[in-house]
Amino acid sequence: MSEFTGKSVMVLGGSRGIGAAIVRQFAGAGAKVIFSYSGSPDAAAAVAAETGASAVKADSANRDELIAAVAAAGTLDIMVINAGVAIMGDPLVMDPDAVDRLIDINVRAVYFAGVEAGRRMHDNGRIIIIGSVNGDRVQMPGTTAYALSKSAVQGIGRGLARDFGARGITVNVVQPGPVDTDMNPVAGPLAPLMHSMMAIKRHAHADEVAALVLYLASPAAAMITGTTQTIDGGIGI
Repeated sequence: MSEFTGKSVMVLGGSRGIGAAIVRQFAGAGAKVIFSYSGSPDAAAAVAAETGASAVKADSANRDELIAAVAAAGTLDIMVINAGVAIMGDPLVMDPDAVDRLIDINVRAVYFAGVEAGRRMHDNGRIIIIGSVNGDRVQMPGTTAYALSKSAVQGIGRGLARDFGARGITVNVVQPGPVDTDMNPVAGPLAPLMHSMMAIKRHAHADEVAALVLYLASPAAAMITGTTQTIDGGIGI
């Protein structure tokens, strides 16, 4: 994908899992990549050393810190907003502070990072948000707060697509189902239940999600905007 040579890319949440796979694929395609991390400095250093990307520490739950990190990245061609957290449990007993932090990272940070990226982005740029299939449906109890956040992401994506469309900037949401990461390992206790709902009965690989992100960031996807692109192995169809 030589079309990424020299492109300026920022990935929020790029030290592990899907984010690290996205950093690797963009860097491998010739892009100049900067990525943020918060709680995984060793993993971030390893990804930076492997790919030549630049790592910057930024807590997505801190609005001012997040906006400053995006602004410091300079003029961008592509922004990928991947930072996110998942908490599960009975909403009657869940820690309200944990729910607030989830909303700060999964919703507020997506909005403010997307707006700041759009403020500093070249025309015909790309903003790609990593959401979740839980934005469309809730397959099991205990996921209310997480599903709330991922449904909100869909509205942010559609709204920014409308707001930035006159400049040729596309905004899309990628919605993975189960992906083999630290957050949702293939050996985890819920894997058999999740696989039972899927047409393709396995976790996705992070590289498969990253490949979809790179397509949406490419010139070939210039007329795809305001969409949710689901990559979930047919869960719930």
